[in-house]
Amino acid sequence: MTALELAGAVKRYGARTALDGVSFSLAPGEALGLLGPNGAGKTTALRLLLGFSRPTAGGVSLRGGDPWRPSSRRGVGYLPERLVLPERMRVARCLALHGSLAGLRGADRDQEIAEVLALTGLADRARERIGNLSKGLRQRVGFAQALLGRPEVLLLDEPTSGLDPIGVRDARTWMLAARERGCTVLVSSHVLSEVERTCDRVAILHEGRLVGSGPVDELVAPGENLEDAFVRLVESAGAA
Repeated sequence: MTALELAGAVKRYGARTALDGVSFSLAPGEALGLLGPNGAGKTTALRLLLGFSRPTAGGVSLRGGDPWRPSSRRGVGYLPERLVLPERMRVARCLALHGSLAGLRGADRDQEIAEVLALTGLADRARERIGNLSKGLRQRVGFAQALLGRPEVLLLDEPTSGLDPIGVRDARTWMLAARERGCTVLVSSHVLSEVERTCDRVAILHEGRLVGSGPVDELVAPGENLEDAFVRLVESAGAA
């Protein structure tokens, strides 16, 4: 069973084609970096995988099922690019709400909350209102809610947004730790150096089309890093 898959996925919004026949898949425990310039279709792909939107054509699966069915989304953690949290709610209460939505109850939920608060460096902020937190601390809350319940699949959209260098290092540690316990991770990011350090493979989108995919070491030519390979593939696609 694949953990997630797009199979020739097409998504149109009126006359605009956001995704045009995109295919990629992840086996359980793999990590994929979903890359592309702004407007390339990365967030659209995530929305299809999460069941927030349905494809115009092609197939989508999440944990072996239709992503718009709640049963397929169980065991999935998600950190959106535009993180919106209830500003008047305290951090621990917010995590309790997300834990309940993830199916956690009672002592198990409380234990999970304590663990993710400690993991993300928020234990001393548990009683603080979210509206009083800096952007970087809010991003840590977003990571904490995504990691609740030890998800089988983790979808992260620009996960290091707003984080300082220590936060970026910590986020890398959280992603690698999730992988070590068998979690499948999909990361959409512009921070290519972090993708190179945390992902097995990448899929590069340009104007809704897949212009490069495969293991990082196969896409990167001698003397290149991932940023070089990304620019080369996107510029070649734009010139075609």
